[in-house]
Amino acid sequence: MTPNTLQPASLVQLPDTPPYSPLYDDVYHSAAGGPGQARHVFLAGNGLPARWQGRRRFTVVETGFGTGLNFLATWAAWRDDPARSGQLHFVSVEKHPFRADDLARLHAAWPEFAALAAELRGQWPPLLPGVHRLHLDGGRVTLTLLLGDAPDLLPHLVARADAFYLDGFAPAGNPDMWSPAIFVQLARLAAPGATLATWCAAGHVRRGLLAAGWAVDRQPGFSGKLHMLAGRIDTSGPASAPATPAERRALVIGAGLAGTSVAERLAARGWQITLIDAAGGPGHGASGNRAGVFRPLPSVDDNRLARITRAGFLYGRRHLDALAAAGHPVRESACGVLHLARDDKQERKMRAVVDAHGYPDGYLRFVDRDEAAQLAGWPVDAGGWWFASGGWIQPPSLCAANLSAGGARISTLFGRPLAGLERVGDEWLALGAGGTEIARAPVAILANGTGIRAVTQAAMLPVRPARGQVSHLPAAPGSAPRVVVCRLGYVSPEVDGIRCAGATFIADDDGTELRDTEHRENLAKLDFILPGFAAPFDPATLDGRVGFRPASPDRLPMVGALPAVDTADRRTPLADIPRQPGLYAVSGFGARGLVWASLAGELLASQLDGDPLPLESDLVDALDPARYLLKPPRPASASEE
Repeated sequence: MTPNTLQPASLVQLPDTPPYSPLYDDVYHSAAGGPGQARHVFLAGNGLPARWQGRRRFTVVETGFGTGLNFLATWAAWRDDPARSGQLHFVSVEKHPFRADDLARLHAAWPEFAALAAELRGQWPPLLPGVHRLHLDGGRVTLTLLLGDAPDLLPHLVARADAFYLDGFAPAGNPDMWSPAIFVQLARLAAPGATLATWCAAGHVRRGLLAAGWAVDRQPGFSGKLHMLAGRIDTSGPASAPATPAERRALVIGAGLAGTSVAERLAARGWQITLIDAAGGPGHGASGNRAGVFRPLPSVDDNRLARITRAGFLYGRRHLDALAAAGHPVRESACGVLHLARDDKQERKMRAVVDAHGYPDGYLRFVDRDEAAQLAGWPVDAGGWWFASGGWIQPPSLCAANLSAGGARISTLFGRPLAGLERVGDEWLALGAGGTEIARAPVAILANGTGIRAVTQAAMLPVRPARGQVSHLPAAPGSAPRVVVCRLGYVSPEVDGIRCAGATFIADDDGTELRDTEHRENLAKLDFILPGFAAPFDPATLDGRVGFRPASPDRLPMVGALPAVDTADRRTPLADIPRQPGLYAVSGFGARGLVWASLAGELLASQLDGDPLPLESDLVDALDPARYLLKPPRPASASEE
């Protein structure tokens, strides 16, 4: 994708009139009252609340989020209904989102929604393009915001909608939102029996919906408006969501970042999980470091790596906050991450990335060498990127918090090495030494790091082990740097008297011992990051830690159903590749497990449970484990900075 910056909405509030958009020369809702219009047109027009009653999940897709009024009205009606569905998913597209402070001023006009509006604003994302997933109301309500242009984003939405709210500015000023292409996308996303409603009764809108397969009728409009439209469709689009297993039980192999993340996300949906790991507890192996870097990786062309790390970073930050709010705090600090340029050429590129995208300062800004030195508390040789909301996370504490949040829905079997998997009837059996059964379930998820290479059913995955040695440097509390600093390596702030520096990245090396040579390599990187900082340290006396990261050839993780074949014609659509029934993988995190893990868990849980997906379809395909059957693998990168 090319650089895509968002133009926020401008709040114009004239006396005695609804909020007004100068971009479209139109108001956001009826002058007769926004909440009344939302209830009459969108809720009643879709037969709500009656249609969600008694259902496990109900999904609404809206074509213009605007002030959030329709969402707040729907959420309030859902909360007030004792027969409501178990889950409410609300998916909405917005090209020009409001800033949080403008939303606060708008929401003040609707005191009946004050508590819900405050919760919404508390999770309001930075205004960055792409998909943003917000869990509200204790996880019972999920808002999926697609920030960007609807004609670009709706074709990449993976969802099955029960109701549609067609809400955009008038067709005369915003024709793209009322085009045949949009109506076709709505039909594609519709679950059987889906309904739609809109305040707009223009003839070309009605004809366009009819042409796309909708049965549409005029109904009385709101507050004196003659007509509105309501419709229904009885057939679903071609990309039907996979059926949720009848028994929502799963085996998760591996208790690191990948395994605990997907276990927690499935448990939050009511699944029963049996988590199996060879180690004595969570967060061993590659997930056992004292402090890991948590930040995205932008690019000037906003490529797949940039988009997925951005989505993972933003979702991961919200996940950390949610764990803490629920009483499961993680050892972490949003102290900021300073990513210094390697040389003058890269510094120019880094500045160009920021200039091209116009990121919010709280997400990313460019800093020159002098400001970088101030942030680091140490002289540096270059400027670079400053991620003010980045920081460090202690991976084992995140693993433990995920399991704690899952509660009784997650059963753990530690100290149980996996010897293999076997499909018997409709279940997967996890087998230990000598073929003894450890546990069984209809679904199995391989999240066991480099151990996935020993599982026969995953033999086609090009996972390579990458040895990584981190050096532990004695550090005084409060000493510089008090932020994470990266430059062909990283150094953390002091954590419990130790500063982490590293890390090496050596493919296909299974040695577990600490090596002076790799301590020297880490100290050389440290000197490159902070000139002179490594001088007091003797590599022969340093402690450290060795882990083995599962690396993928294209630097992207593997999340999804495992193929049932070892080869495929490269022209085969991903969706047509046969899959192992009920067998999934979450692997290939490399050195970026902290930025991938929470979103990967949410993605796989959404796929398994039939929820709208938290990523665009092209990014979901980019993570599909079967992608390697359609392209020649590339060697793993020697560096994962």
